[in-house]
Amino acid sequence: MKIAIVGTGYVGLVTGACFAEIGVEVTCVDTDKDKIESLKKGVIPIYENGLEEMVLRNVKANRLNFTTSLESVTDKVEVIFSAVGTPPDEDGGADLRYVLEVARTIGRNMTNYVLVVTKSTVPVGTAAKVRAVIQEELDKRGVHIGFDVASNPEFLKEGNAISDFMSPDRVVVGVESERAEKLMSRLYKPFLLNNFRVIFMDIPSAEMTKYAANAMLATRISFINDIANLCELVGADVNMVRNGIGSDTRIGRKFLYPGIGYGGSCFPKDVKALIRTAGQNGYDMRVLKAVDEVNEDQKSVLFHKLNKYFNGGLKGKTIALWGLSFKPETDDIREAPSLVLIDKLLNAGCKIRVYDPVAMEESRRKTGDRVHYARDMYDAVLNADAMMLVTEWKEFRLPSWPVIRKAMSDPVIFDGRNIYEKKELEEQGFAYYCIGK
Repeated sequence: MKIAIVGTGYVGLVTGACFAEIGVEVTCVDTDKDKIESLKKGVIPIYENGLEEMVLRNVKANRLNFTTSLESVTDKVEVIFSAVGTPPDEDGGADLRYVLEVARTIGRNMTNYVLVVTKSTVPVGTAAKVRAVIQEELDKRGVHIGFDVASNPEFLKEGNAISDFMSPDRVVVGVESERAEKLMSRLYKPFLLNNFRVIFMDIPSAEMTKYAANAMLATRISFINDIANLCELVGADVNMVRNGIGSDTRIGRKFLYPGIGYGGSCFPKDVKALIRTAGQNGYDMRVLKAVDEVNEDQKSVLFHKLNKYFNGGLKGKTIALWGLSFKPETDDIREAPSLVLIDKLLNAGCKIRVYDPVAMEESRRKTGDRVHYARDMYDAVLNADAMMLVTEWKEFRLPSWPVIRKAMSDPVIFDGRNIYEKKELEEQGFAYYCIGK
């Protein structure tokens, strides 16, 4: 089976590599010539565990190829996945210009039947727009060629994307024809031989499923952060509360970890896009508006704790940040709490020393040289007046506290992910502050 994936970002590259891994002949397409040339040489533009090895293996086997020309492959494949970016526009909605441009290119060049599948996260109704654009281009050419559109939203977790794709708990597919359903069943069956769970539905429902899933997870995060903030005020321990409610099988423990807010490319964008879609249809998403507001406020919680500790006297203080990416096992800093913290600290006159195992270069592109990029986590705390744990990378779990105590000017820890024990840190001579206690 031959397919094309348009877009070699996070979703497109993972999707292409994983399909190639099970024997599909995949051509990944991108308009960025430099990125395509780098991929041909085995240079991977993103950090994802296991992805580089998989790409190199399938390029060598000639199952995975890269090109800048969608026109050259349109008639050589049965399925074209659109995995191009849908960045938020000024009012919070998803910018569909790249999605529709892919559809336009397909309509201008196709001569045989093709199934066009939207893989990007797009608002409800996007598939209908894709269909209309393709048909418009066919009408301009005066030709009658059959085609189908489908929606196949991704549910990949950054840092665990390969495993998620190769062993999915479900695959959601929105179709409107039997032919499209058969093609998608054939394509996904190798992944699901032991537990064949492709959930077919109509296209608008598939498009909504992706947004609803991310909105629910974002809601759980904002909910527990709201509870954590109240716990601090009333003298409760949010970790005990989380264990108490998480033991209820109706609730469960997943995504009920207090912290400093969610970030990344999905939750912030998708929550805002769903709010906007509702507004366009005359409905007010009151719960999601609160979810978004709580999350934005939560990103400043560590700064407020720090400011209170120093009685507002932050000017000239040296602050160490451990972790920059929005979560572990990725170099993604989009909407990361670290960016909010850095801006607030700089505005308060602080000097900042940062360290992250993989996200330093991404941060440098965003933040520039306004902060000091340390060699390792111990270098980051050198002469620091406080350390903030921002991202819970594994290497931060068991540091040498005596070394850190000796290196810091003022031994105070602000734990934004609640990974340390207060009693242990205090025994080591540190002042310790976390979330929800």
